[in-house]
Amino acid sequence: MRISLVFASLVLGPLGALAARADEPLVNGDDIAQFELVGIKADTISIKDGEVRLTGKPNGYFATKKSYKNYVLTFEWMYERPDGLESDAKFNGNSGLLIHISGEHKVWPKCVEVQLANSDAGHIFAIGGSKFSGKKDAEAQKKAIKPVGQWNVEEVTCKDGAIVCKINGTEVDKGTGASPDEGPIGWQSEGSPIRFRKVRIKVLD
Repeated sequence: MRISLVFASLVLGPLGALAARADEPLVNGDDIAQFELVGIKADTISIKDGEVRLTGKPNGYFATKKSYKNYVLTFEWMYERPDGLESDAKFNGNSGLLIHISGEHKVWPKCVEVQLANSDAGHIFAIGGSKFSGKKDAEAQKKAIKPVGQWNVEEVTCKDGAIVCKINGTEVDKGTGASPDEGPIGWQSEGSPIRFRKVRIKVLD
């Protein structure tokens, strides 16, 4: 039995390694030219040590130049807490993750959005003529999102038109029927300063 197990490990090990691709960073170095800038200019975005900062104005987004279909995307995001903010409920921080961007880059493109507005983070919906059918867990969402000024971890899994979003390890929305189901990935500048870091993607077979 021991010999059989060893043999199986030797045979299946390399295959398993091939099937499980390692994740890779989507922010490489500090040059903003690695991204498409849509509606925003170089003086409203900065990259340092793998962290991307957006001023929030004007409206627009930065996007990958490469297209993706099936993947697990992870990143951290944070709004800087305004001085004197009494309640998170009064904070209007707004942004969004744009996936499966299709056609012309514009504000706003045909794509599926994973909301990053502080009041509704993780909600998935279609914009610009795209399609998606999802269901948000509002109670899970409220418990998952950290107070303004703290980093949140987001994980978005896309597989053949199905999309699942987790925030800080808690599933907050999922659905199917995304159309388009592939394309570049973008992050919105939409009125509020926001920061992103540890942006990584694992391509799925």
